Amino acid sequence: MASERLPHRTSGAARGWISHSLVAALLITAVAWGGLVYAANQSVQGAKKEEGGFDGDAPTAILIEATSGSVLWEKNADELRAPSSMMKLMTAEVVFHAIKQGEIKLSDEYHVSENAWRKGGAPSGTSTMFAAIHSKIAVDDLLHGAIIPSGNDACIVLAEGMAGSERAFAEMLTKRARELGMTQSTFGNSNGLPDPGNKMTVRELAKLARYVILTYPEFYKLFGEKEFTWNKIRQQNRNPLLNSLEGADGLKTGYTKEGGYGMVGSAVQNGIRLIVVVNGLEDPDDRATEAKKMLEWGFRNFEARTLFAAQQPVGYAKVFGGDTRSVKLASPEPIKVMVSKNGGDKLIARVVYNGPVRAPIEAGQQVGFVKVWRGANIAVEAPVYAAESIGRGSTMRRAIDGASELVIGMFRAGAEKL
Repeated sequence: MASERLPHRTSGAARGWISHSLVAALLITAVAWGGLVYAANQSVQGAKKEEGGFDGDAPTAILIEATSGSVLWEKNADELRAPSSMMKLMTAEVVFHAIKQGEIKLSDEYHVSENAWRKGGAPSGTSTMFAAIHSKIAVDDLLHGAIIPSGNDACIVLAEGMAGSERAFAEMLTKRARELGMTQSTFGNSNGLPDPGNKMTVRELAKLARYVILTYPEFYKLFGEKEFTWNKIRQQNRNPLLNSLEGADGLKTGYTKEGGYGMVGSAVQNGIRLIVVVNGLEDPDDRATEAKKMLEWGFRNFEARTLFAAQQPVGYAKVFGGDTRSVKLASPEPIKVMVSKNGGDKLIARVVYNGPVRAPIEAGQQVGFVKVWRGANIAVEAPVYAAESIGRGSTMRRAIDGASELVIGMFRAGAEKL
């Protein structure tokens, strides 16, 4: 069953009380922290402009902090849309991952097929690295061509070289997306050219961008390179933020008639990295303006705060059949959230797990997540782990726990019928 618990008398500035819901009712419990009270019940779309929120025009958008994944603002963030060339981030991640796993090397060369040349090269009239038909190009150069001038041909060559066909590579993309926790994204090709199979949300694009930034710092620098020359043709990076916003160093723009104009962008200021995603705009200038405005708003209005220090008890999970009734939960890393500098945020934190957790339990075993809401939106989600080992209890203890769960199950079934 799914369980939610608030921290039980945690040490330091963060204090709370246990609440446990056996039925579907949402329990609203405040957490006093640092002299502020964080509660629930804000708008799904974030604070209104007059309440200090962002006034955005993009049909779908999200702004997050990279280290914690804390969501600062969102609008229709789970709406599936055509990602256009922004989905090249997924192609890049799959290639980065294959290199890191030793499956391919940057020096490996792939053949430019007629298919890649016609669909994504010079004859296509789309963004291209101008790869010559039947030439061989190193993976390193293909990555430059896919990322900087957004070459569709580069992506197709990588797809055919790694998977044999673009369709097989698209299946690899969807499989890898699931491994990264992206549950909604689907892919029909390698580059974002119009295909009904290409669907992503701005939330999952932000999650992907964050993963790329944190996991592949040696490759991420490609997104900030301002130009690339291939076949004696020099092209500029298509990301307008690189020349208009301090600290901007990535990631990708995109456009199709179906998806509209979109962008995944990132910048660092004063040691804080923010990631913005917008999609569905009708004009490329609006796309650039919206992304820049959102990043500037985030840097101006938010700062990082620590909710729980590393190894600080976050909460407790109920144990089934153990030598103790509950297990203490903690995180090996500090759990941080971005909060408004004016102190006006209202947050609520809960530990969510499938429980009771069956003994034995090893220290360091992941039990669930701590989720922090800003109103109805998830501000941050971080895994929590058993801070101690729990042994198996006596036969009597297991029998009592089994009877208890049976009664609770019957109660829940009756409540659901009502």
